[in-house]
Amino acid sequence: QVQFVESGGRLVQAGGSLRLSCAAPGSIFGFNMIGWYRQAPGKQRELVAGISVDGFTNYADSVKGRFSISRDNAKNMVYLQMDSLKSEDTAVYYCNTVGGSRLSWGQGTQVTVSS
Repeated sequence: QVQFVESGGRLVQAGGSLRLSCAAPGSIFGFNMIGWYRQAPGKQRELVAGISVDGFTNYADSVKGRFSISRDNAKNMVYLQMDSLKSEDTAVYYCNTVGGSRLSWGQGTQVTVSS
């Protein structure tokens, strides 16, 4: 299956930082917009940040000012810098396209924030 591959999640204390990485299955120029999603236990998957092919970004209100999404076109990578982490940020984080057809979901990467 063609999938994005996420990495970088781990256990971190509240207030700490993490940088998640997402490897695209080919050139990221083929995807108009790529986003980071997360799913906490018992909750629906939600979009937390997105970045367009020309660098436009948007964020969920819950992470604005704390998370930053970026992309490295040369490496076909998308990143999520997460600062000032809170316990409610605990979730499995995934990347995928935003809008249109999505690829199969990857394994995700677990982020656990201890308070």
